Amino acid sequence: MTRRVAVVGGGIAGLVAAYRLRRELGPDAEIVLLEQGERLGGKLRTVELAGCRYDVGAEAFLDRRPEVRQLAEELGVPEEVVHPGAVSATVRAGGRTCRLPGGTVMGVPASPEAVQDVLSPAGVAAVRAEAELPPVRLGGADISVGELLRGRMGDEVVDRLVEPLLGGVYAGDADRLGLRATIPALAAALDAGAESITAAAVSALPAPKPADAPKPPVFGAFRYGYRELVDRLLIAAGAEVRLGLPVRRLTRAEQGWRLEIGAAPSPEFLDVDAVVLAVPAPAARRLLGDVVPVAAAKLAEVELSSSIVVGLALPPDARLPEASGVLIARGEQHADGTPFTAKAFTFSSKKWPHLRGAEGELLVRGSVGRFGETAELQLDDAEVLRRVRADFAELTGISAAPVDSVVTRWGGGLPQYGVGHLDLVADIERAVAEVPGLAIAGAALHGVGVPACIATGTAAATDITRDLLQVGRREVGA
Repeated sequence: MTRRVAVVGGGIAGLVAAYRLRRELGPDAEIVLLEQGERLGGKLRTVELAGCRYDVGAEAFLDRRPEVRQLAEELGVPEEVVHPGAVSATVRAGGRTCRLPGGTVMGVPASPEAVQDVLSPAGVAAVRAEAELPPVRLGGADISVGELLRGRMGDEVVDRLVEPLLGGVYAGDADRLGLRATIPALAAALDAGAESITAAAVSALPAPKPADAPKPPVFGAFRYGYRELVDRLLIAAGAEVRLGLPVRRLTRAEQGWRLEIGAAPSPEFLDVDAVVLAVPAPAARRLLGDVVPVAAAKLAEVELSSSIVVGLALPPDARLPEASGVLIARGEQHADGTPFTAKAFTFSSKKWPHLRGAEGELLVRGSVGRFGETAELQLDDAEVLRRVRADFAELTGISAAPVDSVVTRWGGGLPQYGVGHLDLVADIERAVAEVPGLAIAGAALHGVGVPACIATGTAAATDITRDLLQVGRREVGA
């Protein structure tokens, strides 16, 4: 029998779910992809900057996970995956810029020597003394990253290293982010018996390799931006795409589901056999309120952070630092005492050597926005651009006017993985799994990165396929 499935949400998780459903259900299945906005891709967005395709949403993916590479192979574009150049990241902390140290796990040091260039002598002493403190005993419980580290290593490790790194991933606050969801390797080492934070960091670090051994790339990207991946997924999914249509309500129907979509005064209705919800937590909570209230209540606990990405195209004769970029610790100031607005810069043309404007322009990406700090997000685009340029000039000495620029806002773009997030997600998925023909996917679940979102889209499609096949067997038996 022909099955009809609605995928709500046209971000990477929804696109992957639609694609996997097509592969699993075959060419006769009707797949309807509903997206409230006017474009597909969600937090993947490729724009033109000085004649170059440039990503202003997610910039890269973790290449140590297999999901993106597998997808690129299936879609016939493995050769489009590229890797960073041989440059290191830096961090601005304590009023100076230095190389981001190795020998850490998301900034958590395995030894005091690893971080002596970033911390003050007192901060290094606090790290050295940590091993002499009473053993860490989590007992299976979760704790905020800040609470754990500040109490054992002092504030500097958190403020100068851990939070800038976590801020780059979650735009979050280390004192609110949960250890188990954001630094799982450290939590696992503590669970396995490590009695100090430094010992846990040592065991969580990858085993050293011979000096002449090739180092596999950590990150990857698409040569012409994520637009290539989005376009290929859309073609392969063969879905009916409906843009600009919010889904207002989801209800059970006699044999499946009914979706109320479109404008409130004159809605239309879509009847389907199954539904994948691949939308942010607030939208999923609203749609699940009547059908899976337990999951809806849990989703209400997921907070969101907003951010702004500024793309700059600088004249070709500008001289970028020999680094992939710079993270900026909270509270850092200009020489005149003015606080920084940006939280990070990526020197894109250094990090990704293929990224240059049509006339050789150098591309730079600035990021603005930390959880709980909203003043900068309320500035208009011109003022954001002015402040980000001033930050960049303070850090690099480059004050040349950009040849081109773009300001992209991501309202509620990043879910915050608070204390107990893993248990929260387990409760959500357990409640949804009890309702046949319904699945959930997206960044609010198992990771905000592209590979993690792909994995949730795949899992959702697998769950829906299983449910529909079970229904089909019952119908044949009847």
